[in-house]
Amino acid sequence: MRMAKIGLLLDEQAAADKWTKQENVFAFYIREVLDHLGIPYQVLSNQTDSLKEMDLLIAGLLNESRQSLDGLLSFVEAGGTVIHLSDSPKLASWAGYKTESGGNGYGYTPKGLGHPKPLRFLKTNTWYKGAPSGWNAKSGFLVSGSPKGPVLSELWTVIHSGSGKIVHCQADIPYSIVGIQQGIEPIWKDGEPAPDGTAGIDDGQLKADDSFTLDWSFDRAETETGMNYFSEAHADKWREVLVHKLAEMALEKGLTVPFAGRWPEGIEHIATISHDSDFNLEESADITLSLLKECEVHSTWCMIEPGYERPLYERIKQEGHELAFHYNALELENGLWSEKEFKRQLQDLKSKADLKTVYTNKNHYTRFEGWGELFEWCENEGIQVDQSRGPSKKGNIGFLFGTCLPYYPIAWHTENNRQYNVLELGFLTQDLNHHALADTSVIDPFLEEVKRIGGVAHFLFHQLHFLEQPKVSEAFRKLVKTARDRRFEFWTSKQIAIWERERRKMKIEGISDSGEPAVSGAVTGADTVIWVPVPKEAHWEKEAAEIRYGHLCLKKIFSHTQAQTS
Repeated sequence: MRMAKIGLLLDEQAAADKWTKQENVFAFYIREVLDHLGIPYQVLSNQTDSLKEMDLLIAGLLNESRQSLDGLLSFVEAGGTVIHLSDSPKLASWAGYKTESGGNGYGYTPKGLGHPKPLRFLKTNTWYKGAPSGWNAKSGFLVSGSPKGPVLSELWTVIHSGSGKIVHCQADIPYSIVGIQQGIEPIWKDGEPAPDGTAGIDDGQLKADDSFTLDWSFDRAETETGMNYFSEAHADKWREVLVHKLAEMALEKGLTVPFAGRWPEGIEHIATISHDSDFNLEESADITLSLLKECEVHSTWCMIEPGYERPLYERIKQEGHELAFHYNALELENGLWSEKEFKRQLQDLKSKADLKTVYTNKNHYTRFEGWGELFEWCENEGIQVDQSRGPSKKGNIGFLFGTCLPYYPIAWHTENNRQYNVLELGFLTQDLNHHALADTSVIDPFLEEVKRIGGVAHFLFHQLHFLEQPKVSEAFRKLVKTARDRRFEFWTSKQIAIWERERRKMKIEGISDSGEPAVSGAVTGADTVIWVPVPKEAHWEKEAAEIRYGHLCLKKIFSHTQAQTS
């Protein structure tokens, strides 16, 4: 099978026009969705760029001038397939549809993806004409407002023209992914608290969860002991919807869309533990080090000013743990939200702990303001991972931001929606069995959802609570045992960052006649998996294969040496 040539259309003039109007172009986030999986594609800056060379076109943002639309339609009529992810009213009009931009609701996705619950979307780009008829329910459908709301449309609308077709998504996938992960507005005010009183995020402190966009009533589940938690990685699953459709369209043409596995061969699932050193009691650090040694776990220590004495820092490093930054901008503790203060506190840590480089930051109390200022500060200081986007309350734990993946955030329109060079690695919950927080009943559902996605199960434990509340230590032991029973391995934040960045350097160059991927690029110290979607009806008994993104995929393993020389 030949590898599909994929174009990603992000028209530069249309984008510039939107930025001039102070509008975001979250369609640029499609690049991150593809890059995360190593899916080969070419960015097209206008409708005439190399269109004829493409098999599939992902239309993120169109220029709807007559000339540009003519070029796009010629591509379709000649047999091209367009996966359309924008509104494009003129294109809709050509197809005989009217357009309407709508608000949030839920999408029932194709059964092949195995999503047990509908996915929350934040915006629709509806193309419609009259009453719904002839829908293909197997491809999914959208409902308005609540999971049981009125039906809006099918998820994908197909328009045939000549030998090709346009496949239009009625839900705005990139907008929904970004909005669920990062919010839809900068954080300048408190968020809306849970109506049942379980998560009072209106506490006068600006923080990450003030921007969350999930629904308190529809998106939370409850454990057998009454713990409320956000149960679904909605943003990650919208990524799956797009990749599923992309592979489906390629397979229809007798082509394939290979993609990279998330973790090295032999490692199925990843968990990570971070600690925030609030109060900096060395006795709590001693207990934490003993517990980690007992459980054979290396963790990430986010250090708040003034930190520890030098000998304790040396011990933490010698025992294989990562020293990280815990920026304090909490006004109640005389903190300040400013780049100057961020740099000052970071330099203080580097000096006291004898660190040349700090890989990871997590903000104290998950403090957060604006949109991307924190990511800029991290970029400027060489910090590669931020962990600040997590829950601050007992009642909003879990997949609050719809993701368990390490991802690169997108900037606001003031920076032309560029991608920040900082991985975000949010956490799920903190201090299990703490008297005022969640109990261990959340461990199983959290691990199961992370397993299904293939992301990172990130749990936060404060050293202080290991010291003061023995039940928190018991919860830690239970978490480690449960995770290992489910074949999770524990990595530090630094390990995750290094692997993710190295993995993305690998490039899939093509597929040989025998079905073997050609791969280039550096993948250091571990074997990497490449998945190749193939038709289910074909005979692959002698090949290692699994269902991924709703498609049968052959598993190909590449060593570092193979990747370098192929």
